[in-house]
Amino acid sequence: MTNPGKKFAILALFMLSIAIIAGLLASISYLSPEFLKEKIGFSVLRPVHVSAVYFWISLSATAGVYSALWNNNMSSFTSKMSYFHFVLIAISALGILISYFFKNFGGREYWEYNPYWAIPVLISWVLFLINYLHSALKIKNWPVYYWMWFTGILFFIFIFIENYLWLIPSIRESFIKDLTIQWKVNGSIVGAYNQLIYATAFYLMDKITDNKAHQVGHKKIVFAMYFLGLANLMFNWSHHIYTLPSDMYVKYIGYLVSMTEWVLFLRTIFLWKKTIDEFKINAHYFPYRFLIASEFWVFINLFQALLMSIPAINAYTHGTHVTVAHAMGTTIGINTMILLAALYMFFDGKNDQDSHSHRRYLKNNFWFLQISLLFFFLSLDISGVLKGLWQMDKHALPFSDMMANLHPWFILMFISGCGLFISLGIYCYYLLSVLLKRITNYSI
Repeated sequence: MTNPGKKFAILALFMLSIAIIAGLLASISYLSPEFLKEKIGFSVLRPVHVSAVYFWISLSATAGVYSALWNNNMSSFTSKMSYFHFVLIAISALGILISYFFKNFGGREYWEYNPYWAIPVLISWVLFLINYLHSALKIKNWPVYYWMWFTGILFFIFIFIENYLWLIPSIRESFIKDLTIQWKVNGSIVGAYNQLIYATAFYLMDKITDNKAHQVGHKKIVFAMYFLGLANLMFNWSHHIYTLPSDMYVKYIGYLVSMTEWVLFLRTIFLWKKTIDEFKINAHYFPYRFLIASEFWVFINLFQALLMSIPAINAYTHGTHVTVAHAMGTTIGINTMILLAALYMFFDGKNDQDSHSHRRYLKNNFWFLQISLLFFFLSLDISGVLKGLWQMDKHALPFSDMMANLHPWFILMFISGCGLFISLGIYCYYLLSVLLKRITNYSI
């Protein structure tokens, strides 16, 4: 029985490739607003980019879950049903992206595809839950990552259904209700993804450690993070609606729980690092490095998120490129680093020290990726702060003058975006070549 996660990983990497291509083309629109305007334009490139990123995260996380189950004697039922799951999500992903090019929209922000595509997506996640439980329930005394995978899948289904409450006329006709649910969903869905992704990170830590005395799966601090993560998933969304009229207690709860799970995640990685010897670091070079990179980006994004959670600051940053910087920092810096670590761990099959010494350019590419992301992050943050100050200035310059002042930062954003395109593209190409068994000689 082959690893059913492989086909999800292949599709995930294709989605990541589409995401970075669409993202690069969209960034050109900031420098040249007329770029591809008549043929595609920013109105198409943005939803293509966003949807492809969503599918990259969900598909690669799914690949990790199936691979973990496969390593733990997955049931034949789960293996067979995974094909139906894959076919449904593949049809949905490709259909949604193609529909954008025909200008077939109809959804809400970040979910701009026609709502009928939500049906196969929802069915695929229900199948995922059934498949997961059929194999996972045979395992006694679940480690924390099994609980996190379970609640991540379950809450995604619930939140995804909630995302389409706007189809009910009484909600759609109320602007405040409609917008509140939209922003609530976009905050909560991140919590569901975090459950899946952080669970994968903890699973990788245990696999790299390979020492039951130092494994994190049953540690109290990690279970504390799990329950804190659940609290974040259910309540943290309220800091997304500071600017909407709502009860103050909702905003206070959101402020109190904002990003607290990241503190424990940082501590968990810090304690885990102390248990890893040099041999295991070299034996799992890329999984280890990507996990450590995610630790750095958790710290950076935690600091920014805490600032953004302060209502007085949120009034300036909401709807600016600061929000985009935070999204990119978490999506690329945290989520993508963990998911790349998982793909290397599950599918590379070349984790010995000698093979990595012959792939020096991939090691150099790791640092190229981190530096590119740092400059990309800074360019978005600075342009966002400048725009936020402009929005609150009673004697603000005309919009065209403000955009002209931001032009140097848009140039930096484009250049660093090119760096992200190249560095992520290299990893996509390498991992796809491994998965598709078309491996060339990577020695230098």
